[in-house]
Amino acid sequence: MNRRCLCITIAAFCFLLAAPPVVEAQQAGKIPRLGWLINNTPTGSRDDQLFRQALLNQLHELGYVEGHNLLIERRYAEGRMERHRAFIDEFVRLKVDVIFAVGDQVIEMAKDATSDIPIVMVACDAVGAGLIASLSHPGGNITGMTCITNDLSAKRAELLRQVVPTLRRLAVLYNPADPHTVRELKQTRALAEAWKVPVQALEFRDADQLEALFASMKKERASALLTIGDNLTGAHAAAIARLAAKNRLPTMYGFRGFVDVGGLMSYGVNLPDMSRRAAFYVDKILKGAKPGDLPVEQPTKFELVINLKTAKTLGLTIPPSLLGRADEVIE
Repeated sequence: MNRRCLCITIAAFCFLLAAPPVVEAQQAGKIPRLGWLINNTPTGSRDDQLFRQALLNQLHELGYVEGHNLLIERRYAEGRMERHRAFIDEFVRLKVDVIFAVGDQVIEMAKDATSDIPIVMVACDAVGAGLIASLSHPGGNITGMTCITNDLSAKRAELLRQVVPTLRRLAVLYNPADPHTVRELKQTRALAEAWKVPVQALEFRDADQLEALFASMKKERASALLTIGDNLTGAHAAAIARLAAKNRLPTMYGFRGFVDVGGLMSYGVNLPDMSRRAAFYVDKILKGAKPGDLPVEQPTKFELVINLKTAKTLGLTIPPSLLGRADEVIE
């Protein structure tokens, strides 16, 4: 064998060693298909992009190359919750191998639509919403990650109170159509009652309401606002942050995406990390695991993000102790 043939042979051998592993579905002559429900637009916010890229990066590390040994069907709801149902029905018709869904309402729609197609979720409160039987034994066709955001509601309110120590009235913006936000409102209200601080609960159902809702907060002289995060509020993060600044209202959010677009502060789970860990569930299911046998994981990374530019605009001084605890400070 001459040198040129030897080099070609070695190169081919190295390529085979480096090639992504072929999953079981592919061995049967079929490239597996992932149906991905995305709440916002194809571009989305910086937070959206980080969340999506985390899943793709981890899938790639696990050996998946889109178009080669994995097909991804992306569907963008553009902030309109009703569009998810039509997309889920489409995934059922396409007979995708896995559905990736984020948010309790969307996951519940997928659960109602199919008991056969595995669903990998990033949920807010999977057990509280009745999506799974338990964390250790989810059962059915759903598994993945749960954010336990309800358990963080008291922490968010306490952090906000450190920034506004003269808190006299707390406004809470929530989506009444999402059960987890109703549960979080209840917990927030209980804590505020212990402080003897009245709560102004504001139902947010549509973006057209926002101006009127903030006018109501101003009329009732709210000292601060706590926005309970879900797919609806997340889709309108920029508008909510803009109106909070316009009305000079210190606001705490559940996800850092709000702070990236001008919100004051957020405390919650690290969503890109949740997305990255969800990729392992996709991989295990494509290799034959049953979702109901895979324990649901809780978050391990949390982050406090503070926007100092917004604080200065609002005339607020963030306590040094709070700045020292922040995972990121935007200046």
